[in-house]
Amino acid sequence: MKIGKMFKEGLLTKNPVLVQLLGMCSILAITTSLFNGIGMGISVTIILICSNVLISALRKVIPSQIRIAAYIVIIAGFVTIVDLALQAFLPELSESLGVFIPLIVVNCIILGRAEAFASKNTVAASAMDGLFQGIGYTVALVIMCVIREFLGAGTFGGGILNGGEGIRILPEGTPAMMMIMPVGGFLTLGFVVAGFQWLMKRMEKKKKEAEKK
Repeated sequence: MKIGKMFKEGLLTKNPVLVQLLGMCSILAITTSLFNGIGMGISVTIILICSNVLISALRKVIPSQIRIAAYIVIIAGFVTIVDLALQAFLPELSESLGVFIPLIVVNCIILGRAEAFASKNTVAASAMDGLFQGIGYTVALVIMCVIREFLGAGTFGGGILNGGEGIRILPEGTPAMMMIMPVGGFLTLGFVVAGFQWLMKRMEKKKKEAEKK
């Protein structure tokens, strides 16, 4: 188990959002404040780790013919636990995220890691994979949230800082409200993915140049 390689894959080379383009529904819908992004990211990370661990532990028991159905049942169980925990301890976050917490059940990131990794690897490796993929997902969410909140509301840290109102950076009336609407999500995601791909190619080019020397 190469932890360094797995961390790099989750954060950079196989980032579930910026490279694999998975989990787009939540990325476009809830990335309007930092509170939403961090809450959703931590929720998905917890579910990823727990479902990966259980699926890996049961991988030799679950018949291959019903493995997808079994994976969905396991994921749904952990989603329900997280959803109820949010309603009990963080009702404001639960209300803000709304239906997108239950929809984690069909999030392609979680089912994809269950099928591609957890069903073929050990419990420890699967736990690390879930953690690093969750970190990559959370980082992408936070980047989207910061950009959209700044341009759309003119604040930073909405839902967390300054009594939940966030720290105002731009004067009221200045921000482009379009950025916190669905079209703003599409535009922001496009620019973030393009910028990330440019950065990755630049890093790869520098690496090849260094190897030649």
